[in-house]
Amino acid sequence: MSSVTDTPRPGDPSDAPPEAPPAGRSRQGVRALLVRLHFYAGVFVAPFLFVAALTGLLYTFTPQLDQLLYGDRLRVEQTGERVLPLSEQIAAARAAHPEGTLTSVLTPAGPEDTTRVELSLPELGEKQRTVFVDPYTAEVKGELTTWFGSTPATTWLDDLHRNLHLGEFGRMYSEVAASWLWVIAAGGLVLWIGRSRGQRAKSARGVLLPDRSARGVRRTRGFHAATGVWLALGLFFLSATGLTWSHYAGERFGRVLDTARAHAPELDTRLPDAPAPDAAAGGDEHAGHSGHDMGEAEAPPADPADFDTALAAARKAGLGGTVTLSPPADTASGWVVAQSDNVWPVHYDRVVVDTTKAEVTAHVRWADHPVLAKLTKLGIQGHMGVLFGIANQIVLALVAIGLMLVIFWGYRMWWQRRPTREDRSGRLGKAPARGTWRQLPLPVLIIGVPAVAALGWALPLLGVTMSSLLLFEVVLV
Repeated sequence: MSSVTDTPRPGDPSDAPPEAPPAGRSRQGVRALLVRLHFYAGVFVAPFLFVAALTGLLYTFTPQLDQLLYGDRLRVEQTGERVLPLSEQIAAARAAHPEGTLTSVLTPAGPEDTTRVELSLPELGEKQRTVFVDPYTAEVKGELTTWFGSTPATTWLDDLHRNLHLGEFGRMYSEVAASWLWVIAAGGLVLWIGRSRGQRAKSARGVLLPDRSARGVRRTRGFHAATGVWLALGLFFLSATGLTWSHYAGERFGRVLDTARAHAPELDTRLPDAPAPDAAAGGDEHAGHSGHDMGEAEAPPADPADFDTALAAARKAGLGGTVTLSPPADTASGWVVAQSDNVWPVHYDRVVVDTTKAEVTAHVRWADHPVLAKLTKLGIQGHMGVLFGIANQIVLALVAIGLMLVIFWGYRMWWQRRPTREDRSGRLGKAPARGTWRQLPLPVLIIGVPAVAALGWALPLLGVTMSSLLLFEVVLV
């Protein structure tokens, strides 16, 4: 949504002359500063937003891409009437791939899906070797190098969207985009809805739809702004959810969760019969719940039969659907079985199972999660396009395409306002009037300065870039 004023152009009578900057301190000074901030933020931040939208659009349809590239491993050719025990499926996977350590097993999400047996190999680092097994015949369908369950194609596109394959340094691009997205969208909404009386829409139609009778930059601005109105809610959502797991702002958000005690409940994996922490070898009174944090002996290789026991105990405890089963890391811990149903209605219950007794020793229910923890989890799933299935993907794709069009129209307005042949000043496009901060009412300055400082603390990259723009504004005056 743009805020630039129109410059009269030869042969385009629909373009009105630019508004004069407000004189003295008044509420119009707020609008003038917002115009200038929106303009420069759009010019300098829009490339980051465009890249984020494009890479996000590519990532949106990774489920379909996975089926296209790896369908022979992800799906079975023919469903059967009886699913074989996990122990038989694991034995088949280990016979084909005896290398590495068995770390987890993911049960099929649907009747046509394969079972995933995940192996840890030192040379793969934080990635895993996932073996795909037909649950009806125990036939090994193939293997892939995965990252937290994501296929190579999904992992590559995820890295492209998050950091452009530039590591931690590259993550700053996506955080800058997410930090500024809501600012630009909110500023554009205010400017479009609160236009000057001569241009203000007389009905909702004038806000939601562009004026097709307009010409030149006004026509472009109408498409730019009206599209932005339709996208606003989605842009706010993507900005907020993207920031929750960003590098700098995400760390601040984590502090808020700590203060509000709003993190997901911790699952105590320690078995009731395990020695007390202070009696364990190498015990530490500050150690956490996991036995391996307290010097416990490393657990022996998992017995495939224990997967069947853990699964049966989890099913008895009410964990339906697809689940991930993870063997204990040490002798003092139990097996962890976690629901992995990401499509609404989600199921995220987790239990700890003592396979020697075939009983559940701890249970964390999704219903017991704090509201903020729930919203964070659901927001991330919605951001990734999996919460509501194909409908979620379509909405995200439309928002991404719409944002790219809004950015295109924004730059087109800048080009349309370039100097005419009679003006050979060499400027690409005319910017709003300078010195707008001098017209801000004193109450706005008194409240606004600490508010911007607080916002800069919460969103560090927004604070740095906004401070640079404000300094740019002051120095140029």
